Amino acid sequence: MTRAVFHPEAESEMLASARWYEERCAGLGAAFLSEVEAAIGRISATPDAWAIVSDQIRRYRLHRFPFAVLYRPEPDRIYILAVMHLHREPGYWEHRR
Repeated sequence: MTRAVFHPEAESEMLASARWYEERCAGLGAAFLSEVEAAIGRISATPDAWAIVSDQIRRYRLHRFPFAVLYRPEPDRIYILAVMHLHREPGYWEHRR
């Protein structure tokens, strides 16, 4: 399995989203992080399985939350560019390439 490395802004937005969910309902933030972790496990196991959205950037949609993990498979790692909300500011992450 290939290791995942987060862009610093991607990690920050993931943690901010988890805090937001946790503030609304105890345990929901942990559930969000758990789903992101499971997504990264699937991505690491089969990085080429999900749709390309731009150049070599791929998108994995979470099941329970309206988020996607945007990533770029590289020879020695999976580079996570964004953990983005699907209904806000599309393309905000593009400067992270």
